[in-house]
Amino acid sequence: MTSIDPKLRKALTGISGILVTPFDQQDKVAPARLKPIVDRAIGAGVHILVSNGNTGEFYGLTTAEAETMVHAAAEMVAGRVPLLAGVGRSINDACALARASRAAGATALMVHQPPDPFVSPRGVVAYVQRIAEAGDGLPLMLYLRNDGIGLDAIEKLCRVEGVAGVKWAAPTPLRLAEAIRRGDPGIVWVGGLAETWAPPLCAVGARGFTSGLINVWPEHSVAIHAALEAGDYPRANQLIGVMSRFEEIRAEEQNGTNVTAVKAALQLMGQDCGPTRPPSAWPLTEKQMTDLRQLLISWNLAPDAATTRKRAAG
Repeated sequence: MTSIDPKLRKALTGISGILVTPFDQQDKVAPARLKPIVDRAIGAGVHILVSNGNTGEFYGLTTAEAETMVHAAAEMVAGRVPLLAGVGRSINDACALARASRAAGATALMVHQPPDPFVSPRGVVAYVQRIAEAGDGLPLMLYLRNDGIGLDAIEKLCRVEGVAGVKWAAPTPLRLAEAIRRGDPGIVWVGGLAETWAPPLCAVGARGFTSGLINVWPEHSVAIHAALEAGDYPRANQLIGVMSRFEEIRAEEQNGTNVTAVKAALQLMGQDCGPTRPPSAWPLTEKQMTDLRQLLISWNLAPDAATTRKRAAG
């Protein structure tokens, strides 16, 4: 049975907040812009933060930039909550980033599922084993966005020494239930599809969920988590309904506006973290931006036009 530090286990059953990666006008990473987002998320009660996740545009970063961001995030978090560090891409890049994340002080590693076009189930097991060795004792969270590798392979992955949990990011709750049934009871299973999918994944055994909303409105994510923890599914679904349009905007253009909506919202709130990088969509369309602005006004997170004019005149 897998042994996980109790504090890390508890945090993993909470909200895994996926931090954005800020860029400046020269398209350079600008870590300092992340500080108020980190502080607000921790202050709101987000349980664990993630550097170099997909909301952090992991695949748009060089390995050197990802190393810069994990070091910066670790300094900003300063041990107040656990820090998960995303690693992935080629095996040597993944191992190098695992070593850098360990040196930065990350609590655990989050292993992105390889996007290689020639992935074999047993090859993924070897991939995770190599990263575990490079991490030199750091616990691993598997980030599964595609369960097509099969339940047999997932079961083997969960047996790799050091694997502490799985972020299940496939909209297949019944397969998740079967994976949990077949797996090590010591593994922590986390809903990896944000707030919208948290209730059905929680219903079959996942605990906690990932969130990009925490960059914008962490208090709301915390309220959803509290409702699920209390078993109050009607309340959780009501709260999810309040932010569902935000997730709909993120899912548009084949999910290409996923990070775009988060960064556009931050700009409207006066916390500019720059644009997203191609091939992500940037900027939002006029309709998307109108909808997003109205959402933020309804959430009291951005001023309406009349208030903006009044402030400018005053």
